[in-house]
Amino acid sequence: MKFVDEYRNSKEAELFAGAIAKTVTRPWTLMEICGGQTHSIAKYSLQDLLPANITLLHGPGCPVCVTPVEQIDKAIHIAGLANVIFCSFGDMLRVPGSDKDLLAVKSQGGDIRIVYSPMDALKIAIDNPEKEVVFFAIGFETTAPANAMAIFKTKADNIKNLSFLVSQVIVPPAICSILESPKNRVQGFLAAGHVCTIMGYREYEPISKKHNIPIVVTGFEPLDILQGIFMCVKQLEAGRAEVENQYSRSVLKEGNLSAQKIIQEVFHIIPRQWRGIGKIEQSGLGLKDAYASFDAENRFPCKLQSQERSTECISGLVLQGIKKPNDCPAFGKSCTPESPLGATMVSTEGACAAYYRYQLIQS
Repeated sequence: MKFVDEYRNSKEAELFAGAIAKTVTRPWTLMEICGGQTHSIAKYSLQDLLPANITLLHGPGCPVCVTPVEQIDKAIHIAGLANVIFCSFGDMLRVPGSDKDLLAVKSQGGDIRIVYSPMDALKIAIDNPEKEVVFFAIGFETTAPANAMAIFKTKADNIKNLSFLVSQVIVPPAICSILESPKNRVQGFLAAGHVCTIMGYREYEPISKKHNIPIVVTGFEPLDILQGIFMCVKQLEAGRAEVENQYSRSVLKEGNLSAQKIIQEVFHIIPRQWRGIGKIEQSGLGLKDAYASFDAENRFPCKLQSQERSTECISGLVLQGIKKPNDCPAFGKSCTPESPLGATMVSTEGACAAYYRYQLIQS
């Protein structure tokens, strides 16, 4: 694999931008799905390199951002229980629930531990047999194999005091939801390269065909994104609608079959709520019956009345690509990373956080 700097070469970026400008004859609106791509677009000001008639919209590709308020409230409830060690990735701690966030629970004495892998939670469970350990299993298909392996190993090793609060979502149904919306403006997609590293890109082909829309699997570096845009624009200008793979150094058409196997062993497809979007059928992963005893929702049942806080925040419209972060009246004012009103300002992959960091602070 080449050194990262080779994918950030400014001269090559200018060449791609020039090629895009020469190719475009009319306005086109594209959406990148992944929050990592949004981060790079903001960091390297890629929109500024593009012709004015190319518009980039930012999709729901931040798993922290789309975790529904109901799941956050469940996490807050479980984390506040006396005998629980609650394990989570760090960026989940400040995502707003109905009334507070996980960081508030931690400040009130809850035993919440930031981990970097679900296997860290497994070790904590082994080291603390007298405690109930819960891991907040969130993410897209990218995190699903590691989470599935941890759940599989928990059962195989007969670890009784570890359970998983699952909020796994999958990307293709979200793309379909955007395309089927009456407010849809998207004419081409840059698909998330890391998701396709796991799942391949065969599942995008029927979407492209049904909706007559180009989908280009794209990486995360500036040259990846510019090349992905170029490939997408070429299709649009030629009247084609196909799935192409810009990220060929990492993505195979069939994906990672071993990773898919462990996902299929542990999870099955279910409907999921997406924060700011609503319920999307067949868009989530839930535990199969054989692993239901490790489901934290079964182990810690609770009835909660969850609702979004009433604020100026328009993060739901941002996640759907209807608005951009700086269209929000609260952006950079009452809503900042230090005091976020919406989930898109919390995660480093959130569009609002990326705009704030690279377009507001540095301007």
